[in-house]
Amino acid sequence: MSQRYQITRAAELKSLSVFREFISDCCGRHNVPEGTVFELKLAVDEACTNIIEHGYKGMDPGSIILAFRIEPDRILVHITDFGHVFEPADAPKPNVEAALEDRELGGLGLYLIYQTMDNIDYQSSDDGNTLTFTKFIK
Repeated sequence: MSQRYQITRAAELKSLSVFREFISDCCGRHNVPEGTVFELKLAVDEACTNIIEHGYKGMDPGSIILAFRIEPDRILVHITDFGHVFEPADAPKPNVEAALEDRELGGLGLYLIYQTMDNIDYQSSDDGNTLTFTKFIK
């Protein structure tokens, strides 16, 4: 049996703590392991920060819709925004092997999402941009 949860907030940095609390509450109802909850919070935080800082750049901040579907063996996360289209696969890959002083500031958000989530998909249409990721519950 799956459960679906959804929350909509303004695309502002102060919404990030609301999203993290939402994840904790949803996962807490289903006894999701702490490590999985941490990884979900990290991935959602990074994705929403990118939407806030880049997706709505040069636009009035819109909204971010965070939808969660918890199934017995996985959690599906859908993050929808109405900002600029962005293809995650086209983003430059950070050089995580470089020394800290040689790295550019930022750019690790997508890397962290790809490292912590099991499946990632991005779709853009007239209905908005939706980043979907799946985290298997171990």
